[in-house]
Amino acid sequence: MTQVDFFPVFADWARKQGLEEATRRFGPVLGDELAEYVREYENRISLIERDDPPVLAGPRDPWYPGPNDDGDTFWPALKAHFETSLDWSADRIRPVDAASSKVVAYTPRPQLTTWSSKGLVVGYVQSGKTTNFTSVIAKAADVGYKLVIVLSGIHNGLRRQTQERLDQQLKDLAPTSWLTLTDQVKDFHPPSMQSTALLHNQETKVALCVAKKNKTVLTRLDAWLEDASKQRVLADLPVLVIDDEADQASVETKTINPLIRKILAKLPRCTYIGYTATPFANVLIDPAAGDLYPENFILNLPRPEGYFGSERIFGRDAVEGDEANGADLDGFDMVRLIDDDEVELLRPAGKKAAADFEPEVTGSMETATRWFWLATAARRARGDHGHSTMLVHTSVKIAVHEGFKDPLVELRDETLRRLAADDELLLRELRDLWDEETRRVQTADFPGVTPTSFDAVLAELADVVGATRIVIDNCRSEDRLDYSEPGRVAIAVGGATLSRGLTLEGLVVSFFVRAAQAYDTLLQMARWFGFRPGYEDLPRIWMTDQLQEWFRHLATVEHEIRLDIDRYEQQGLTPTEFGVRIRTHPVLRVTAKMGAYKPAYASYGGRRVQTRYFVENDAAWLQDNVDAADSLVRGIRAAGGRGEELSTGAMLYRQVEGDLVERFLGHYRSHADSPDLDRDLVLKYIAKQKSQGSLERWSVAVMAAPRRDHGTVNLGGLDFNRITRAKLRETGPERADIKTLMSKDHRVVDLDISPKDARAKNESELMDLRNFDPVARDQALLLLYPIDPASRPDKANEKSRSPLGAADDVIGMALVFPGNAEAKSSVDSTYISVDLSDAEVEHEPAELESLQGQDEP
Repeated sequence: MTQVDFFPVFADWARKQGLEEATRRFGPVLGDELAEYVREYENRISLIERDDPPVLAGPRDPWYPGPNDDGDTFWPALKAHFETSLDWSADRIRPVDAASSKVVAYTPRPQLTTWSSKGLVVGYVQSGKTTNFTSVIAKAADVGYKLVIVLSGIHNGLRRQTQERLDQQLKDLAPTSWLTLTDQVKDFHPPSMQSTALLHNQETKVALCVAKKNKTVLTRLDAWLEDASKQRVLADLPVLVIDDEADQASVETKTINPLIRKILAKLPRCTYIGYTATPFANVLIDPAAGDLYPENFILNLPRPEGYFGSERIFGRDAVEGDEANGADLDGFDMVRLIDDDEVELLRPAGKKAAADFEPEVTGSMETATRWFWLATAARRARGDHGHSTMLVHTSVKIAVHEGFKDPLVELRDETLRRLAADDELLLRELRDLWDEETRRVQTADFPGVTPTSFDAVLAELADVVGATRIVIDNCRSEDRLDYSEPGRVAIAVGGATLSRGLTLEGLVVSFFVRAAQAYDTLLQMARWFGFRPGYEDLPRIWMTDQLQEWFRHLATVEHEIRLDIDRYEQQGLTPTEFGVRIRTHPVLRVTAKMGAYKPAYASYGGRRVQTRYFVENDAAWLQDNVDAADSLVRGIRAAGGRGEELSTGAMLYRQVEGDLVERFLGHYRSHADSPDLDRDLVLKYIAKQKSQGSLERWSVAVMAAPRRDHGTVNLGGLDFNRITRAKLRETGPERADIKTLMSKDHRVVDLDISPKDARAKNESELMDLRNFDPVARDQALLLLYPIDPASRPDKANEKSRSPLGAADDVIGMALVFPGNAEAKSSVDSTYISVDLSDAEVEHEPAELESLQGQDEP
């Protein structure tokens, strides 16, 4: 245990239980090191102890205590706008205030004579990133920033949308305090007024520029700043640069990236903050290359209340440090699969085929469109007359987009005619569709959503269909999505212009078959994420089975990245001291811009890993695992092991020889989609631990059921009652997905704690129980699960689960290791992170020590 750095555990315990309790608990283990741990904790905590701390762990120079509602100008005006114009409650404003204050707190204090700071803020797709950086701009202006440059995407639509938003929420609220260098029509052009007069002689005003990431535009901006620099206008001008969609065009590009760097180099007092929901390229930028690597901070935005993200739709894997379990990880049953045979009718197979390709409105597209009309009509029946949009994204080819217009117009017009004629077949098909969809996703699962009858929907349907516009929105089309009039109903067909940054208002249905093989590209095309107040039960996505699996993987990747960022923030580490890990995929690329990546090293210390996927139709594959478990239990009993029957029905064997477990792991077959259970990786880690005197002995538990309701399986000459684990719907064959095998309390089944008490503790507390148990801290736990091959779902999960239907008995397996993830004994894993070997670790500015005695601004 002396090999492990326990400071993160010690600090977490001290925060939650108090320093005195942490000292008492950790003292016997840490010995002489305890005093050093206490000093380090007190040094870190002293930086953030204040009456109203803006963040949990805090920046290294916590100069910003939060806004001053009595003395500030811009944030109080914006807050009042949220309250009055947008009718936001205090509960909704509070997290926006806290999150934006946290970002400002991580920037350099404005009294410094020079600084160059680079940070990254990670939000969610369609989740309120613009609200956050608008609030950051307001608070930065209140503390003395005089020029704000917002780099807003690469398309005119997004730049115009951002300009309109900032005009409404900044300029229009304090018109005499802002100098706008751009407007909703005009991108940046050098102002006629000299930069000295514009930026330097109007001390009460803040200049605002919203520029597209375009070579011509940024070249003009760079030249104007060059002139300002020659006139020494910039020497004492605090500048905030917000890079919206910071992973697009800003990273590893031949023109835009060098231009952004040139602009930043001209600003002696500059804070650059990138905003993105897909930070993969940003966290892999070479930190030693003077590029845009976020060397000063990386922060998560909290998930807003009511946000519909990838986890709620696709579900995700359980990961370490996770409190979610079982049904919480399944996601809602909102994805409808498009048969592979239809795909060739929806997008061309290659470049040569694109020219002559004529897309068709296939059966699934017709169903998706009908559901869009039904869902929109349901919203109208509920009193919601807001915008409603359907997205059709099958290809990047403009000819394909245009080819969909006439068939969709014909479908709309034909549907309208049949509704007017009370077509019995159509009405029966619509009723059947409504009944099926509302059975699979029920309003009861969404508090505050009003149940709606088909008759109420039908009363609104003709008006909805008649109001539908078919909009082809791409870089060449003159038609554009327009939400200027209330209650627009639109089917938007397009590609790149609809897949990055631009908000699709009231998006209800997505029909999505475009192939892309990079994490960031896929996630940014997923415009179905966001807020659906009052109609959370209605969104649906049509996509292929492969895309559904990819998005489920990405939901896990996103969650792990956010856990990494939060953990390192809580430990007070900067991005020059840690690299965010990104789980890889056998088919998908992380990003097209891999930067300075290297394989990450991961430790199994403190982790629990478990089987999730099974080849349920391969009897031989399943029998191999039964044989491996049978040999293990037989070997334990032959070596004199006596089982201890637990109240839950499980059988526990203690002090099992490590060689027996390693032999079992060498024969057990994990699914190819379970990289955490890679046989060579696990055995390599165990060998490293054994070389340090750990994992010589194990606890082994067969997690049998207490009753014989589902039959038994014989292992080592003993009959064990089977448990049940149903699979997710629409999975398999050859990949039955049970999502979660083990319960939280199973992690400590070999320790002196009841299942009830264990479930009441969080994951880190359960890890501590093992780490500070005098016996268990050097032993791992292996759990075997004899699973009923039939395994029908219980009533609570019938909507999201189906019978396992395996060809033979299924043996699930889980491993629980002592230690923590920061342990030195690590092995190559299926993760990558940035190479920090040449990075310069951040140090405090030389003048900071003298400034820390001054009053807060």
